[in-house]
Amino acid sequence: MLVAAAVCPCPPLLVPEVAQGAAPELEPLRAACDEAVRALAEAKPDLVVVVGPGERDAVHEAGATGSFRGHGVPLDVTLGEPDPRGGGAHTSLPLSLAVGAWLLARSPWRGPVRAFEAATTGDPATRRAHGAEVAGWADRVALLVMGDGSARRDLKAPGYLDERAAPLDARISAALAAGDREGFLAGLDEETARDLMVSGRPAWQVLTGASTGDGPVRHRLLHDDAPYGVGYFVASWT
Repeated sequence: MLVAAAVCPCPPLLVPEVAQGAAPELEPLRAACDEAVRALAEAKPDLVVVVGPGERDAVHEAGATGSFRGHGVPLDVTLGEPDPRGGGAHTSLPLSLAVGAWLLARSPWRGPVRAFEAATTGDPATRRAHGAEVAGWADRVALLVMGDGSARRDLKAPGYLDERAAPLDARISAALAAGDREGFLAGLDEETARDLMVSGRPAWQVLTGASTGDGPVRHRLLHDDAPYGVGYFVASWT
């Protein structure tokens, strides 16, 4: 069952080597992410699963690698510790999971790790079903859920300004703060997410599917901001 979850954004700018000159202004965001991820370790799970959007539905085992070389930085990351019996190390993590692996490496957690890549296409019910499956991977599962809000929050945003973006992100923020498992996050549709460039939809819906009435009962929103016109949320469910 799910015992804890950390929700974090997945911009490569979280990594100081990538952010370079912008690194100091993102320190509050990194600190909030570190706090949320640290709470996962404190929940003493049997397994931590990193969940993030990608091109397909796929499971990545410990030892899978990701890279920030596409962002001009000779930096690679590894998901947890490779299984000495082999397997998984040859897979490549999408960017969202690479950022998650980087965050996890900064945390106290040194136990078992897997990752679930959730395709950006697909209906909410399928995503929630995947969440229920992931929650059954161990007796005590913790999720590190990666994903951004709308990338259309202002004129300089990657998708330019859309007046619908800020109200949508406000509803996402409220749902994360309330631990809303069956409401807005669970039903957010693919078309709206695509139009407003909300990358976190599939990962958040995996989280709602993994959560049950016996799951986390304390919900905290640690960060809500939109630097560079993109909504970034950090939440801790324990």
